[in-house]
Amino acid sequence: MKAPVFSVNYSGESASLPRHWSEHKEQAVGYWQVRLLLLLFRLLPVYFLRFLAFPVGFFYYIFSKKGRDESRRYLKKVAAFKRGDKKPPRSPLRHILAFSITLVEKVESWGGKFFLDRVHFHDDDIRDLKNRLESGEGAFLICSHLGNAELLRALAGFNRTGVSREIPVTSVMEGSVTAHFNRMLRELNPQSEIRTVDARNFGPDTAVLLQDRLAAGELVVIAGDRTSINTRNKHFLFPFLGEAAPFAYGPFFLAALLNAPVYFVFALRRKDLSLKSEYDMLVRKSTVSFDGPRKEREDRIRELARNFAATLEEYCKKYPYQWYNFYDFWAKPEDHTGV
Repeated sequence: MKAPVFSVNYSGESASLPRHWSEHKEQAVGYWQVRLLLLLFRLLPVYFLRFLAFPVGFFYYIFSKKGRDESRRYLKKVAAFKRGDKKPPRSPLRHILAFSITLVEKVESWGGKFFLDRVHFHDDDIRDLKNRLESGEGAFLICSHLGNAELLRALAGFNRTGVSREIPVTSVMEGSVTAHFNRMLRELNPQSEIRTVDARNFGPDTAVLLQDRLAAGELVVIAGDRTSINTRNKHFLFPFLGEAAPFAYGPFFLAALLNAPVYFVFALRRKDLSLKSEYDMLVRKSTVSFDGPRKEREDRIRELARNFAATLEEYCKKYPYQWYNFYDFWAKPEDHTGV
């Protein structure tokens, strides 16, 4: 069957749905695991925690068949596009070790120990974003599970963005993640300007709240590479690494609803495995505008989502070991005949 260019499904839930990403145990981190990580962060030097990430990642690799299998599934797809490389990406161990290091760096950044001199900006749309923030205007950021999305949010929380004013950030997250995330933030940085909104309880009041925050010059951030827990069948289907994959409708609909400039943001480690990491911060401004006729809005939402999927695919090929979705990303709730 030919992979479709895109399709959208608005049908009801099916009893035979494949397991959603939120249902995998390895995606959920309990409060006590978070507390243990915070305790180690306070007691041990960051350098030691980075070193500890290697045996922890190796332990996960040995005892998690699911993690190994899903890593192989993904890396096999990436390797098909890199057949000319001397070392195509085929190592689940390297993939999982890179993920372990990123977990430490997330805590490190929220603890205020990751500084701007280790983040490298480029001659891309970062200038446009900085100019917008300097002028007191807000922006809508779409990130992913490629690299370390927490890095930019944490830098903003500690006023380390290179912008001369404080920039509060609101993250739109699934409720299953929000509780532990909020607790961790309060533990690490009680004065953090990061706030979270539960995507499961999103309504008209929430939209007005986010519009007010954008108008006040703040950032609103959401991930675009995981489908919604509540509306799993409401998604686009785009080619991704050689096979059609579902991309959530919600983040891109929200971008249209808020009608603010949209930027795709990726924080990617220069070396997959490093005890002292440095990151490239890559920013692309979307050219999709929602100022046109309302009847064209759905087409523009689809275009924005398709552009995000293509950009994510591009960077996955360049940084294959830094995409951390350890589940079957290509699983589809129903058969799609495509268009």
